[in-house]
Amino acid sequence: MKNILIAAVVGLAVAITLTPYLIKVFSRIGFGQEIREDGPQSHKVKRGTPTMGGVAIITAMWAGYLATIVVNWIGGDGGGPTASAWLLLYLTTGLGLVGFLDDFIKIRKKRNLGLNKRAKLVGQLLIAISFGILALMFRSSHSGLTPASTHLSYTRDLAWLSFGTVGFVLFAVILISAWSNAVNFTDGLDGLAAGSSVMVLGSYVFVAFFQFRNSCVEGVLASGCYQVRDPLDIAVVAAAALGGCIGFLWWNAHPAKIFMGDTGSLALGGMVAGLSIFTKTELLMVAIGGLFVIEMISDIIQIVVYKTRKVRVFKMAPIHHHFDLAGWPETTVLVRFWLLAAMAAALGLGLFYADWLSVSGT
Repeated sequence: MKNILIAAVVGLAVAITLTPYLIKVFSRIGFGQEIREDGPQSHKVKRGTPTMGGVAIITAMWAGYLATIVVNWIGGDGGGPTASAWLLLYLTTGLGLVGFLDDFIKIRKKRNLGLNKRAKLVGQLLIAISFGILALMFRSSHSGLTPASTHLSYTRDLAWLSFGTVGFVLFAVILISAWSNAVNFTDGLDGLAAGSSVMVLGSYVFVAFFQFRNSCVEGVLASGCYQVRDPLDIAVVAAAALGGCIGFLWWNAHPAKIFMGDTGSLALGGMVAGLSIFTKTELLMVAIGGLFVIEMISDIIQIVVYKTRKVRVFKMAPIHHHFDLAGWPETTVLVRFWLLAAMAAALGLGLFYADWLSVSGT
């Protein structure tokens, strides 16, 4: 628990102090956000607001995790960095770099389109494929577990459904692409993606720590224990990212002084996808990240219906823009969507705990 608190506090401190510095630097060199021409007219005033604030979140995540390593080393507690933690950091940072290039091109070309679809897809694929392959390596000498498994999971592996190695890598690519794009769709209002991510990451801090306290690997061999490699370190990385999101949200809340950009949204999407894979909760993540799912589905519905029937289901997609154009104040949309995100996270945690009760016979 000490490591989790250290990671969260350091991540918060770094993000809340680094973000205003980034605001000044990005403003001075002209790293301002471009706004969709077909978007809500009320958003035009946001043009030029500094973007790429996801740099602060990623930096805070690294600082929070590394701080726990240093504290443990000084205290002689051992417990050095683990494969699961390094892979989560790799996935998050790698997708953040793809997003950074996308944001940078938007700024240089003074438009709301950065990397073309092919280049963006290639970048995401390279990171996702390498992550999927590496996640099946690094077998623990202690438990025999790898960070990921080839089975589909709900709150633990479903023994009857195995993808195999190649199938798992393909599944990981689909999962990472879906969640990174879902968070990217959600990043359309001040503080919406950051605030929603806080709730999802907070849920995963709880899930991973609960798995650590009820770990088969750590000697708790009662029914209902979890076969997860490095659950405590997974919780620590999630806590560092959580602190980073909260610190960034201080400056990103309406009216935003800075946007996270694709740098932040793709990174956070990769983070939650990696967390679901490593904690063996891929299906449960649909509930925990319910708001992200709604945002992505609304965009898909809008595209499919318009292409087939030339009818717009929503005034604009993703769905938060529909309510924006319907005349709701931005803060009203934001708070209500935060409530939806909180309810989805609470539902996911409730399902997780209910499953543990049923399996453990408690």
